[in-house]
This record gives sequence, structure tokens and C-alpha cells, in this order.
Amino acid sequence: MRIYLSAYWRRITFLLFPFAFFACQEDLPVYDSFAEYPVYAFDDLGMVYTPEATSFKLWSPTAKAVRLRLYDSDDPAATPRSTQKMKEVDGAWSYTAEGDLDGTYYTFQIKQNGRWLPEDTDPYARAVGTNGARAQVINLADTDPEDWDTDIRPALASPTDAVIYELHLRDISLDPRSGIMHKGKFLGLTETGTTTPQGDATGLDHLKELGVTHVHLLPSFDFMSVNEAQPEVPQFNWGYDPQNYNVPEGSYATDPSDGRVRIREFKQMVLALHRAGIRVIMDVVYNHTGRSEDSHFQNLIPDYFYRFNEDGTMSNASGCGNEIASDRPMVRKYIRESVEYWAREYHIDGFRFDLMGIHDIPTMNEVSQALHAIEPSILVYGEGWTAGDSPLPDSLKALKANTPELINIAAFSDDLRDGLKGSVFNHEEKGFVSGAKGKEMSIRFGVVGSTQHPQINYDSVNYSNAPWAKEPSQCINYVSCHDNHTLWDRLAISNGKDVPSRREQMHRLALAVVLTSQGIPFLHAGSEMCRTKNGNENSYNSGDGVNAIRWNGKRAHKITYEYVRGLIALRKAHPAFRMGETDLISRHLTFIDTPDEQLVAYRIQQAPNDDWADIVVAFNGSGQAQRVPLPAGNWSLVVNGRTVNPEGIGGTQTEWTYLNGGAAAVLRLVN
Repeated sequence: MRIYLSAYWRRITFLLFPFAFFACQEDLPVYDSFAEYPVYAFDDLGMVYTPEATSFKLWSPTAKAVRLRLYDSDDPAATPRSTQKMKEVDGAWSYTAEGDLDGTYYTFQIKQNGRWLPEDTDPYARAVGTNGARAQVINLADTDPEDWDTDIRPALASPTDAVIYELHLRDISLDPRSGIMHKGKFLGLTETGTTTPQGDATGLDHLKELGVTHVHLLPSFDFMSVNEAQPEVPQFNWGYDPQNYNVPEGSYATDPSDGRVRIREFKQMVLALHRAGIRVIMDVVYNHTGRSEDSHFQNLIPDYFYRFNEDGTMSNASGCGNEIASDRPMVRKYIRESVEYWAREYHIDGFRFDLMGIHDIPTMNEVSQALHAIEPSILVYGEGWTAGDSPLPDSLKALKANTPELINIAAFSDDLRDGLKGSVFNHEEKGFVSGAKGKEMSIRFGVVGSTQHPQINYDSVNYSNAPWAKEPSQCINYVSCHDNHTLWDRLAISNGKDVPSRREQMHRLALAVVLTSQGIPFLHAGSEMCRTKNGNENSYNSGDGVNAIRWNGKRAHKITYEYVRGLIALRKAHPAFRMGETDLISRHLTFIDTPDEQLVAYRIQQAPNDDWADIVVAFNGSGQAQRVPLPAGNWSLVVNGRTVNPEGIGGTQTEWTYLNGGAAAVLRLVN
């Protein structure tokens, strides 16, 4: 027989008969389904510190008893200095410790089915010690760097004004030629004046020089795979194995044992990037946890945070052993509160959701609305797919095809990505830039930011038979990222018989398409200097020797670097390339009929707020020189396959412009 007490009578019982209350903790309610679990309505789960007292709260409705363990050290061998019984009301267990506990470490432990489960870290921890094995009580006010209270997000008028640069924190600094002192650390991105031995800017100064508006950091929350207790041992991981969602990664800090250090240094990094005019995006991985059966969610809130198959096994749409049940109320609340915390406490400017298709649409919309209530210009985007089957129906998933149902959330365009270079699943396949035919509509689709346009035959787009972005701000255009081969390596595989100079032309053409298309452009770090990982397709744990950006590439591929830098500046200077509304694109952008399907060209006329009244853009994906018909008038070439010069390259042109094989062209009407 199940026994339920209303919230009112449970509180009255505790107030009037506290000893009887503790005596009957084993008689707590039994729930027939997760839907019956009480929802905790407040935002004080975890630890709340004051110098006078610290409160601890854990939501765990099926626990029969919960205890709090307090430690003086994060040493795994240390014994607790005290163990406290926690009391329960409506599924939430609490204990308040008197006195100043600043710096104290703690864990929770629950009793279920007559036995104590392993003690574990508070899922809501804001600070942890080494390897995240124990949460830590801290005063967050002590973690703010100087001038943190005056930190200002760099201006961003529209999502399509963004130019995103995806970066793993270690990669930018580990090369001995980087000139960066704090290699592999948050502080490495705060250093200015760093150069190669030849004097080329590196690190933060390089990002500022390049002109990107956002740095997208691969997972920088506390992840599992790197042993923070052994910083002297070479270790590397992308970080897609979450451990503590609300804490910065300790291996990127100068002292992982003191939770305050990693927090302060993360904030110093954000402050330095903001001062350089660059916003910060976090890659977040709420779709799964690094551990499965022995995760802190399972040890403290058994089964609730995960989806299960009918046979009782964990579902695995992540391909990593489990998947988070975002559609359950307290999981949805957890994810929303987590991103809100990062936005407020760390001044984060955007969130990229790993395998966003695992999450349900209502959760993603609630997350988006909460973030945009904090700051309307925060970017939210993600991978609109899963890595495997899920019990969640496709109609409820935040898949690319369901993007129209998402509110102010963008998805990655694998349509343009694979249209440009070939399928990521077939390494030998060529794309538009590498000589393939039949890719014209996929390129056009990318040019208009995956939106509705009357001159696109959607039946001929590689993966999508309809526009999936209601507005171009919902489309992330890219050709490469941390996953799969770098663009340079992929072209070496699919076009191995071509000489390197020819492949570099293809490389520049791919980036020119991304940076002149509508939507939000996204660049893989180092692609501006033809980055290679020596052919490694999945370098998630391959070490710094494979993953570190080699800064000599900036000079070795100077033409490509300056080309990308020039395209970014051109995009930022001309609203025609980032109109921001589907209706404006349909009215002002028209495709030009060309004699060859490997030649894509379009015209932008009278784009709002642009002082260039008429622009022609053309991409030649073939290996042969081709000519593009020009509308009547005198046209100035401002971009070719090697150079970007808004003042003009050579004399004016009429009637035709010639493109070398693998080249882009941008022209403006001068009279």
C-alpha cells in the first residue's frame, strides 16, 4: 500500500514532530512511474553558501535516507570529518551547516532498497576538487577577477553578424612556436603580444587579427577522461564525456584541487576575449554523461536522468553508452538552470548543443527562451541529429528537419558541408570544390542559408527535400569542424593526385562559399592556415602532436590566411552577405543561369543598408577556367581565387568575368 502526504501536511508533521519525522523516513512514498515524481520548484538545489551557514539540498525522491559527508581535503584517501543526516520534504533532502564552511569539500550518499549506494559528487556542484570526485563549498564572489563587474559583451546586432571560430583550448597554445606561456590552460587565451619566432601573431592576438566575432570552445566544463592529478603526464581529450556540468575543467586550470582557481581563471579568459571584441560560446554536452551505470546521477537519483529500452537497458542515441531524458521535468529544469548559470555567472555568449537531436523540442525551446530573457543576443545552436536510435519519437526530437519548430535556435547544415567536400562517411567522394558534378542545388541551398527560395529545386539538394530554416539565423554554414578530417586532410584523400597548390585553391573556394553565404558562418580553428591532423579522422584522444595548431602554417599558407581574413572583413563590412531575413534574401538575391553545373553564380541587388548596390558572386568548382556572364555595366573584381581587395583587382570588367578552376569571384557594380 502506498502512503502519500500532501506537501502541507508533510511540512506540518516535520515542524510539530521532528523526531517522529526522522523515524519514519523509511516510509516515504513509492512511485509507480517517473511522472509521479514531485517537481522541485525552487532554484536552490546543491550548495548555497554564506559566511554564517551553508545549506545543502539534493533532489532524490526514491531515496529512503540521504547523508552528507564533509571533508577537509579532496584527497581520495581522506576520511570525512563529519557525516550528517539530511531531512526530506517533497523529494528534496536538505541540511544546513552552521559556521563558515568556505573551502570544505562534500559528497552525498543515498540509501535505497535497504543499502547505501556509493557516495558521489553533488550533481548541482558549482565547484569541485581534483578530478571532480568531491564538490566544494566556495564563496563565488571570491572568484571574480578584477573588473569582472564591468565586463561587457561585445556588440552583436544580429545572429547572422556572427563569424564563429571553433577551438579546442589546448590546440591554440601547445605548439612550442606559439609563444604562449600558459600552454593548454584557460590563461593561455588571456595572453597578448604572443608571436611565432618569425613574428606572426598567435593565440588571442591571432583571433583578433583574423576578425572572428565568436570563439566556440570545445567542452570546457569538467569532463572525465583527463586525470587532473597528473598534469605532468601528456593527456588529451576533446571532452565529450561530461562529469560535472556546472564546473570548469580542472586540467585547464593552474590548480585543479582548489575549485576557486578554475572558476577564476575561466572568468579571466572570458574577460580577455570580451576585451578583444570576441564573444565566447560553450560546447555543451547534455545529451549523455561520461559514465553510465556508475554516474553521479545514477548513484544519487537512480534511473530518472536516463532513457531506457523496453528490455531495461540504457538507450544509447549518443553512441556513448547512455542518453539523457531531457523530456522529464526535473531533467529539463536541470539543463535550463545549468545554461542560465553559465550565462549569468560566467558571462557566456552562446551555447552549442552536442547531438541536439537527442533533446526534445520543448526542452530546447525552454532553454532558448530562458537564455534570451537574460540576453537577447545569446546564440543557441546544435547538431540536428543523433548518433543512434532513441525511444523518443522523431516528431519530438530537436532534429534538423524540425528546426522550424525551434525558437531562435540554429542547426548545422550538413547539406552544404557535404555538398562542398563530399560525404563525411565516404572519404573518397568528391564535392563541389573538389570537382564533383551534381552539387549545384546543395550549394545554392547553402548560399540562401537553408531557407525558402524560388530558384532552388529542393529535390536536388543532397539531404533535404525542403527548406528547414525559417530564417537564415537558424542555419550554421560550415565545411569542417573538430569531427572527421580537417578540410585540408579530406582534400588530400579525395584529390590525392592533385598537386598541393591545386588543393589549396579548393580549400580557399570552400571557405569563400561559407563566408559569403547567408546564415551564420562557422570555421574550424586552423582552417585559415590549411590545418592538418596528418590524416587522423577522429583525433578525440590523439594527443597534442596530432591536434595542436602548427603556427608555422600561418606563414607557409599566408595567401590562404590573408584570403580568409579578407573575406571575414568583407562580410562584416557588407550587410548584403548577412541579410538576416528569408524575405530579404528572396527579394534581393537571384541566381544567375550559367552554362555549367559546376559554376554557381548569383546577384545581390539593393541589399538593405549596403553601400554596394549591385554585387555578383560566382564559384567555379571545376578544374577548368570558366567565364560568368555579367549584367550590363562596369564591374570591379574585389575577390578572386587568391586575393580580397575591396578597392578592386585590376581594371573594370563588362559582359564576362573569367574564373580559374577552383576559384571564387566577387564583383561590385561601379557605374
